[in-house]
Amino acid sequence: MNPEVLIYTFFILCFSVGCENITKETLPNIVIIYADDMGYGDLAIQNPESKIPTPNLDLLAGQGIRFTDGHSSSGICSPSRYALLTGRYHWRKMHGIVQSFGPPALDVERLTMPDMLKEKGYRTACIGKWHLGWNWNFRSEPTGEGTQFGRKIKYYRPDEIDWERPIAGGPLSHGFDYYFGDDVPNFPPYTFIENDRVLEIPGTDVVITEEIPEGNWEARLGPMVEGWQFKNVMPAITSKAVEWINLQKGRRGPFFLYFPLTAPHAPIIPSDEFVGKSQAGPYGDYVFQCDWSAGQVLKALEENGFSDNTIVIFTSDNGPERYAYDRIRIHDHRSMGPLRGLKRDIWEGGHRVPFIIRWSAVVEPGRISDETVSQIDLMATIAAVIGYELPKEAAEDSYSLLPLLKGERKAINIREATVQNTQQGKYAIRKGPWLLIDAPSGGVSRVPEWFNEKYGYEENSLPGELYELSQDIGQHHNLFGQYPKKVAELTALLKRYQTEGSSLPREEPASGE
Repeated sequence: MNPEVLIYTFFILCFSVGCENITKETLPNIVIIYADDMGYGDLAIQNPESKIPTPNLDLLAGQGIRFTDGHSSSGICSPSRYALLTGRYHWRKMHGIVQSFGPPALDVERLTMPDMLKEKGYRTACIGKWHLGWNWNFRSEPTGEGTQFGRKIKYYRPDEIDWERPIAGGPLSHGFDYYFGDDVPNFPPYTFIENDRVLEIPGTDVVITEEIPEGNWEARLGPMVEGWQFKNVMPAITSKAVEWINLQKGRRGPFFLYFPLTAPHAPIIPSDEFVGKSQAGPYGDYVFQCDWSAGQVLKALEENGFSDNTIVIFTSDNGPERYAYDRIRIHDHRSMGPLRGLKRDIWEGGHRVPFIIRWSAVVEPGRISDETVSQIDLMATIAAVIGYELPKEAAEDSYSLLPLLKGERKAINIREATVQNTQQGKYAIRKGPWLLIDAPSGGVSRVPEWFNEKYGYEENSLPGELYELSQDIGQHHNLFGQYPKKVAELTALLKRYQTEGSSLPREEPASGE
């Protein structure tokens, strides 16, 4: 057996029985690869009818555990990232995304996953899409004027921002030692940021002259480096992630890499070498490029001898963008798989996402779990792995999946229930097989009439929606009017979670109190 595996097996035994001599040299490295707008049905291993080859992610799933019922907290970008990094439902703090040049979504006092890991001696890096805000240094109010998504707006011009000063409030303010990325691929500023400074000062407004191969550019107005190439972002962050992993070789102590991809989010612009590699059009090629990027990270871990002692997590921030409907007609590929809904929706397709964990020293390879899990559970799970006691005011909604990963629990329902939300005032709550949507529709993105007709969906006339997902994963049969007691039970539980500030099991009072 590999010596590293022997050492780590010893750590696991110690952890199980309670060992006082765990050192940072025996703690596992942690890598989270976070796709952007990748659908449940995009992975070949998860969808037999997928038109997209995903060999690296399929292999990763075969080496670890694949959750068929794994969820992001929200149906959009920023809130899901907030929830993943804090172990807390995003709706306790926010609902919408952080807009261009928006302030930080994370409060300074809020414990984050990298904060926790740093306390245990981890080196921490975020490479890729941040989208949780910064404290930008503005020289003046925005004076640029233009039309964006059909309405006139004002936007910042390059000379209205002080680019020379460090930018606070970003990854380095919330537990990361290192950051590299362009913050958000379709938001200004269109330039790379390293740590808390831009690498090149933008000198012009964003200009796009070429056609997009699928969907729309969706590029917000604002400052851009002259000659900026959107296609270069994914290769650049992949190269930087590999470089950072290589730098860890020979260094003592564990590391944490959070690698949030900028794809397959719009603009859908696969690099030239990936064009035509799928049968699902440019989007499929972009997903294939995501698979390649994940493969480069996995290869770097292997070549540096880290694979046996690294927890690798792959998942996505939400479901696929609205262009997925046309993809069904044009390419016969369902990015949402058998699910109903897309990005923004609180139907399953908006938040049930690919979810894979590989941990060679602990997780039996090739496992498939139907357990309902959430990305907010990663905080408590990692805390349990590293022996960190979470304070009561942190990770208020995070359940540890460690017993499940170790094979100690194969039954369902580690979580009491799970809540999904995108828009304020519109929630879904899942308990066991039952899902309640406390609104007449779980949809937010517009659904084409042809889709509803083809797949047998009808407009709901009841106050809410109720589904038994073990029998109706596609959410065709609304049972809201047939099971009033179940509706009342789930409504009461949702209200309790909302008012109590935590969805963790209640502490029972001591006998006699």
